[in-house]
Amino acid sequence: MAKPKNILFIMFDQLRWDYLSCYGHKTLETPNIDRLASMGVRFTRSYIQSPICGSSRMSTYTGRYVHSHGASWNGIPLKVGEQTMGDHLRKQGMDCWLVGKTHMRADEEGMERLGLEPDSLIGARVAECGFDVFERDDGMLPEGPDGSYDPDGAKEYNKYLREKGYESDNPWHDFANSGLDEDGNVLSGWFLKNSPEAANIAEEDSETPYLTGRGMAFIEQAKEPWCMHLSYIKPHWPYIVPEPYCDMFGPEDVQDIVRSDQEYQSAHPVLKAFMDTKIGQTFSRQDVREAVIPAYMGLIKQCDDQMGRLFKWLEDTGRMDDTMIVLTSDHGDFLGDHWMGEKTFFHDTSTKVPLIIYDPSPEADATRGTVCDALVEAIDLAPTFVEVAGGEPAYHVLEGESLLPILRGQRTETLRDYVICEYDYSASPVATALDASVRDGVMFMVANKEWKLVHCEGGYRPILFDLINDPDELNDLGDSDDHWDVIAEMYDKLFAWTRRQSQRTTRSEQQLMEMRSKTRRRGVVIGVYDENDTPLELTVKYRQRKAPNMKNGPKAK
Repeated sequence: MAKPKNILFIMFDQLRWDYLSCYGHKTLETPNIDRLASMGVRFTRSYIQSPICGSSRMSTYTGRYVHSHGASWNGIPLKVGEQTMGDHLRKQGMDCWLVGKTHMRADEEGMERLGLEPDSLIGARVAECGFDVFERDDGMLPEGPDGSYDPDGAKEYNKYLREKGYESDNPWHDFANSGLDEDGNVLSGWFLKNSPEAANIAEEDSETPYLTGRGMAFIEQAKEPWCMHLSYIKPHWPYIVPEPYCDMFGPEDVQDIVRSDQEYQSAHPVLKAFMDTKIGQTFSRQDVREAVIPAYMGLIKQCDDQMGRLFKWLEDTGRMDDTMIVLTSDHGDFLGDHWMGEKTFFHDTSTKVPLIIYDPSPEADATRGTVCDALVEAIDLAPTFVEVAGGEPAYHVLEGESLLPILRGQRTETLRDYVICEYDYSASPVATALDASVRDGVMFMVANKEWKLVHCEGGYRPILFDLINDPDELNDLGDSDDHWDVIAEMYDKLFAWTRRQSQRTTRSEQQLMEMRSKTRRRGVVIGVYDENDTPLELTVKYRQRKAPNMKNGPKAK
C-alpha cells in the first residue's frame, strides 16, 4: 500500500450512528460498511457541530464552528470569505469535487457586493461551498402552494428519470419517493402511513444507486490527486424504499424506544417544546415507528449494498490502495426516542455520528480494525484532509485538529477535552411556541466523556446528563443541587470555548509571532529615552543625520 493520493469523502444524510451493525444494531446487518471499519479506524465519539443539515455541513466543509461561519440554519447562506476544504486543498495541489448534496445557500448579496459573477470559476466555487461541481443533488423537490422548497432539487436526477421513461412533472416524488396503489394512484412518501409501501421505481434507478454511479463516473475521468465528496441523500426522509428493501424488515425489527414518562413529565421547558412539536407527537406513536423504522432500515441496507458495489469497483480498478475513504453522516434521527422525531436537539441519538476512516498508507497498518473513543468533531476532517494532501493545516482558520496522528498510531486521543454543538432555532416554529426572541432562540451543548451540559439562552436553567450512569440521557440533572460543581465545571469549558479567537483568520500564529518584533526593526521606537537604551542597529536611520536649520522656514530663493 502507498500513501493516499486521493480522498473519497462519503457522507450519508440522517444516518444514526447506532443503525450500523459495527456500531451494535441488533438486526440490521451492514457487512460492507463493517468491512471498511475492519480496514481502518472506527470512532465512537464523533460529534457534529449542529443538529440540522445545513449548519452541520457548513461546519464540516469549513472546519469551523457554527459560531464562526455563521450559517446557523438551513437556508442561511455561508458568507462570502469563509474558506472551505476546497480552498485549503487546492493550495496543496489537490482538486475538491462534489457529487451529491451540500444544502449550501450562496451569499448572493455578498457576491454581488464584491463583483463575483456566479458563472466565473471563482464565483462558482464561492456559490458551491468551495467545491467544483461534478453533479450537485440536494435531493428533495418538495412542492407546495407557495412553490418549491428548492427549485433546483433533484434537477439532474429528474432529468435522468425522464430519460429512462419515468414520465412526470416531478418523477423524484411520483416514482422515487412514492408508492402506487392498484388503481395507479400515487401514494406519497411524505405521508408516513405509506412508508411500508414499495417505492414505484426499479431499485437500480433509485437515488442511492444513482449517486453511486455518478461517483464512479467522476472517479473514472478524474485527474489525480482529488478529493471527492460523495454526499448521499438517504436515509433522510421521505422514508420509503424500493423492492426488495421495503420487505426486509418489519415491526419485529424495531428496537425498543428510548424514553420514559418521567423524562417527558419533568422535561426542561425548551426540551418540552421540541417534544411537543407535530413531528415529536407523531413519532411518539408506536404505529408510526413500526411503519417508518423498517423503511429507514431498508434505506440503510440499500446504502450498505451500494458501498459494497463501490468498494469492489475501487478494488477491481486498483484504486483502493491509494485512496483514503472517510464515511460519516451529517446528523442522526430521533425516530421517537426521547419523545421526538427529526434531529434538532442534543442527545447522542442526533449529535453523535458514525465515523470510519480507512487510510491505505503503511503507517496506518497498526491501527487497522481498531476502535477509538477519542473526542472527535466533524470539523476535524478538513485539517485531516489538508495533512493527507501534504500540507500544514491553517489552524488560525481551521478550528478542528488533524486525525492523522490517531490513524497512524501516534496518539490515542485528540487534544481537546470537550466537544461543542450549537443549534439556532430562532427561525423555527419552536421559537414561536416559546415566545423566544431571535436573540434568545439559540442553544449550546458542551460534552466530554462523563457529562453533557446544554445551555439555552433566555434565562433558562441548564440541562445536564450523566453519560456514565445514564448513557441513554433520560435523567436531567440540571436542577440538582448535588451537581452544581459539575455544572460550573462544564460552564467553564463552554466559556473557554466562547473566548477563542475564531475570527482572527487573516494572520497565522507564526505571522503574529513575527509581528511581535517586526515593528521594532521598521523604525517604531516607543518608550526609549536614550538611543543607547536600545540596540543601536534598530535606530541607525535616526542617528548621525544632518539637516539645515529650518526653524524660520525655507529661505526665499
